[in-house]
Amino acid sequence: MELIYWLRLKLKRAFDRIRNENLKKNALTAIPFWIASIITGLIAVLYTKLFLAAENLTVYLITWHAWLLFILTPTCFLAAWWIVKKFAPYAKGSGIPQVMAGLQISQPKNDGKLNKLLGVKIIVVKVISSIVMALGGGAIGREGPTIQIAASVFKIVYQVLPKWWPKIAKRNMIVTGAAAGLAAAFNTPLGGIVFAIEELTKTHFSYFKTAIFSSVIIAGLSAQALLGPYLYLGYPKIDHLSPFIFSGVLLVAIISGLLGSTMSKLILVIFAWKAKFKFTYQHALYVAGCAFILAGIAFFVDTSVLGSGKDIMQHSLFTGDKYLPWYMPLLRIGGPLVSFTTGAAGGIFAPALGAGASIGAVVSSWFQLSDTDTNLLILAGMVAFLTGVTRSPFTSVILVLEMTDRHSVIFHLILAGMVASLVSIIVDKHSLYDHLKTQYVKDVEMEENNDVVNPAERGGDVIADEPAGSKEV
Repeated sequence: MELIYWLRLKLKRAFDRIRNENLKKNALTAIPFWIASIITGLIAVLYTKLFLAAENLTVYLITWHAWLLFILTPTCFLAAWWIVKKFAPYAKGSGIPQVMAGLQISQPKNDGKLNKLLGVKIIVVKVISSIVMALGGGAIGREGPTIQIAASVFKIVYQVLPKWWPKIAKRNMIVTGAAAGLAAAFNTPLGGIVFAIEELTKTHFSYFKTAIFSSVIIAGLSAQALLGPYLYLGYPKIDHLSPFIFSGVLLVAIISGLLGSTMSKLILVIFAWKAKFKFTYQHALYVAGCAFILAGIAFFVDTSVLGSGKDIMQHSLFTGDKYLPWYMPLLRIGGPLVSFTTGAAGGIFAPALGAGASIGAVVSSWFQLSDTDTNLLILAGMVAFLTGVTRSPFTSVILVLEMTDRHSVIFHLILAGMVASLVSIIVDKHSLYDHLKTQYVKDVEMEENNDVVNPAERGGDVIADEPAGSKEV
């Protein structure tokens, strides 16, 4: 009898704990994050498959008849630009600055402005426009767009919660969505977490940690359930490194950091020039001109200028043909430059990694380094160039480490990221994303007040103003 009484007492206490209001509230608070994470993982998988299919189709077509580039690229570039201009002007470009701008204006009174940056229309237009760009050979990536898509998913889930649901901060949902999007895009859960801390928020991490950890894991597992466990790049061979390799890492970091920030500066200069266009046909002519430039380079020089740059990374890291021609970094900078500034959707994360990899391979060729030393300089170039663009060295380091599972060189890569972050300041004090975020905030505020013409009318281009408050979002 005493045993039965003891069991009943234990069951009653357990039931009381389940009925505990705080426990139920915590469970209800977590459910929206979990649901949004699963949706994010599924969308990321579908988007990845469509994007890769578009890139593969382009390769097939130009292998069949290279001259098709002069038809395919202008047609796709113009179509991708027009889709964004017509249906969702704030779906253009990467998507990360839009998320940063959304965080800055995430107060309830700004719901109308936030809907322009994140929402269902953004998701649809972002996917279609970027896939069309990829089909045209555009040097863009899908990772930045995935972040804006994921943040939109989390915001939508937040909006459909009933009024009686426990209160959840909208800002928390957006930050967590962006982290989950990056984790699902690159299959890098730690990268998503560090990205949220370093790039998106400066508040105390304890407010976000539970939601971010669980959402990143669920989104990543949802993607892996369909794609299987994989590394974004693979396992490059890195052992028996030269004792003098740190000098090579420093050289690559300096060059890549300077070139990454220079590319960002050129993008802003082009946007400032385009902002002076008064007529739609001027934007159309610019887009067509970019398409013909890209097609011409691919046809007459090297097709490596096309696409996200992932092929260059894989070729340099996993074949015996390590060294690249001296002009490859110029192609991998020029390709994203003419693709990103069209105003169509498409990210710059992967192209930045590809540009950095090409710099590492070229520098290695100067000194005829061994395969393992070359692989390290390629990874260092990827970290440094991405840092030059984003000014987020730790995010860059963690992403590259998780893509390759080469944790033995973490100190080399941290050195590359920190050096690149320092030298980038020579070109510009702020990152590309900071400049774009500032302009997006101005655009949505002025459009809301009807003080200027809709960005869709003027192409939605960005004037390279000084960011207000640096990276404070």
